[in-house]
Amino acid sequence: MDKVYIEGLTFQTTIGFYQWEKEIKQTLVVDLAMGWNTAIAAENDELDKTLDYAAISEELVKFANDNPVDLIETLAERIATFLMAQYHIPWLKLKLMKPNAVHNATTVGVEIERGQAINGKSS
Repeated sequence: MDKVYIEGLTFQTTIGFYQWEKEIKQTLVVDLAMGWNTAIAAENDELDKTLDYAAISEELVKFANDNPVDLIETLAERIATFLMAQYHIPWLKLKLMKPNAVHNATTVGVEIERGQAINGKSS
């Protein structure tokens, strides 16, 4: 299975359970791998036949900022659902991290995998 990926996409958004978190922006970091048949785009060097990672990055950040939630788990699930529907992605793995949220930890977060791999193996 081919993959298009984005690693280390960093952005600010409102997320958190506590009232003080709802009043500030916090840093999140996303690693995203998306299953895609890249051979179709490569055949004639066509951007419109692949996943445009620049456009996806912009849409992901916009989505997170337009849809504030309390839990990082909720945001990860909603981002995955949105991206799969918007871009017709058959499979993705999303790692959503909240750096410095826990003392003495570099980052915390969740990693989810959704959809069915192009080679037919489900996840």
